Amino acid sequence: MIRLLAKSIAVLSVLLPFGGGAACNSSSGIVALPDPKLDNPLRAAGGQETAVVAGGCFWGIQALFAHVKGVLRSTSGYSGGAANTAQYEKVCSGRTGHAEAVEIIFDPSQISYGQLLKVFFSVAHAPTELNRQGPDVGTQYRSAIFYTSEEQKGIAQAYVRQLDAAKVFSGPIVTQVVPLEAFYPAEEYHQDYVDQHPENMYIVINDLPKVENLKKQFPELFVEKK
Repeated sequence: MIRLLAKSIAVLSVLLPFGGGAACNSSSGIVALPDPKLDNPLRAAGGQETAVVAGGCFWGIQALFAHVKGVLRSTSGYSGGAANTAQYEKVCSGRTGHAEAVEIIFDPSQISYGQLLKVFFSVAHAPTELNRQGPDVGTQYRSAIFYTSEEQKGIAQAYVRQLDAAKVFSGPIVTQVVPLEAFYPAEEYHQDYVDQHPENMYIVINDLPKVENLKKQFPELFVEKK
């Protein structure tokens, strides 16, 4: 687990957030954002939908969305590359095309796709950082939205334009909005990693603050994990 050890070591040299806007690698990583002007209405009860996003190490993103009202399941994994390279050690090389991503299965009668994106841009990561998040550097840590439908594509693109126009961040948003070709779940030891290793210094500095910021910024959406 050389790469896992490297994450813990790297964070010791990166205690200050990079980039502008949502400094989500610090306890102050909260940015107040407007609601999306373009969003889908809440659906009738009884269905579920899928969203896939990437914004740095998947541990923290997965843990964050596990606490969002209406999210039924969040899973760490890989998107953007081929099936035969969807393995942690290969993805960490930065040469597979994959991003560390999170699949979010949500109840559209409880939360809209646009509101999930608002959480993503507000407290999940720093969308102005190109191919990095805090101590993690490489294309596998890029900011991306993998849309599953034309509706999701339109909402995501419109929200990026809206946020850039409002200049809520100190630089332009670099988040890719691309079609989801496939999502490959990560190895079992990556699932619920934050819950399993809450005393890991990487988790303490980079990931636990995201959950706390969700609780502060979106108390109406925050739920305790069952």
